[in-house]
Amino acid sequence: MWIEPEEVLLAGALWVSERANPFFVLQRRRGHGRGGGLSGLLVGTLDVVLDSSARVAPYRILLQTADSQIYWNIACGSSRKEITEHWDWLESNLLQTISIFDNDEDVITFVKGKISGIIAEENRLKQSEEQEEDSGKFREAELKMRKLFGMPDEEKLVNYYSCSYWKGRVPRQGWLYLSINHLCFYSFLLGKEVTLVVPWTEVTQLEKNATLVFPESVRVSTRNAEHFFSMFLNINDTFKLMEQLANIAMRQLLDNEAFAADRSLPKACKTLKNVSALKRDFDARAKNERYRSMFRLTQDERLDGHTDCTLWTPFAKMHVVGQLFISNNYICFSSREEDLCQLIIPLRE
Repeated sequence: MWIEPEEVLLAGALWVSERANPFFVLQRRRGHGRGGGLSGLLVGTLDVVLDSSARVAPYRILLQTADSQIYWNIACGSSRKEITEHWDWLESNLLQTISIFDNDEDVITFVKGKISGIIAEENRLKQSEEQEEDSGKFREAELKMRKLFGMPDEEKLVNYYSCSYWKGRVPRQGWLYLSINHLCFYSFLLGKEVTLVVPWTEVTQLEKNATLVFPESVRVSTRNAEHFFSMFLNINDTFKLMEQLANIAMRQLLDNEAFAADRSLPKACKTLKNVSALKRDFDARAKNERYRSMFRLTQDERLDGHTDCTLWTPFAKMHVVGQLFISNNYICFSSREEDLCQLIIPLRE
C-alpha cells in the first residue's frame, strides 16, 4: 500500500535492493523469501524477538535522488505481487514525468505531494457504506470548490479527483473538481498557485491518450487552449464522467434548458461508498440511454435492473448466454455474443 512519505537514513541496513532506477528502489527485507544466509537469519530472529514482523512489511519502495543521502519510504507490501503493482505504476506514470525536473528538491516535493494525493483519494473511496448519502468530506469539498473558484450556491459538485495539471513542462499536483457547469483545477505547490476554470459549454473536444511527453492523460480542448491532466487513480472513471458532463452541457445549450435532476430515476437500495447523488444520477442516465439505444425504445422508458442469464432458443436448440433487462414496459434479452440473439417482450403481452 502507499504510505505517507517518511525519511529513511540507512537504506541498505536489513534490506536487499531488488530493482532500481534513477529515482526509485524496490527492496526486500533480509530473511524474507529466498535465501538470506546468516544475515537474513539474524534479521528474521530479530523480527521474531522484537515482534517487529507485525510492523515491518517484507517489501518496500524508496524514493531516492542522486545528490541526497536521505531516502523516502513511499510504499510497502506484504507480497511481491502487491509491491510490483506499485512499482509498475510508478514506472508508467511518474518516472518519465519527474525526469524533466531541473533539481532534486522539486522531484522530492512533487512525488511526496502525488503520493499524499493518492492516499487521500484512496481513503475517500474507502469510506464506510453506512455514511450519509452526501458525506461530510464531500460537502466540505463542495464548499471548498465554491470558495476557491467563486461559484454560486446553485453550482453542484458531482465528484473530485487527485491528479496533475500540465502547465508548461512542469506538472502541478492538485485536485480536479467536476461540477454541473464547470471543470475546475486547483494546486498550491512550491509557493505557486494554479487555478483553472473551464465551462463545459466551451469544451470542443475530450480525448484520453498517452504520448512521449505525457503519461496516460486526458486532453481538454477549448476554442482557445488545450489542457492536459494526468496521474489519475482511475482515469477511465474520470474520463467517463467528464464526457457525460460535457454532453449534458451541450444538450442544455441546444435546448436552452437548465440542469434538473431526473426525479423518475429509481432510488439506490443502499448508500454507495461516498458517491454523490448527482454522480449516481449520471450513472443511471447513462445506463438508461444505453438500454434504450440497444433495443430502440422510447425516451420515457426507464431501466429497473438487469442480470446475467441464459435464453433457450428453439430455432437453434441451445442456451444462449446473455443479459435480461427489466423496465417499466418491457422485458428484453441481449446475447453476450453481438447480434446472435435479441428479444423484446412488451409486459402487456
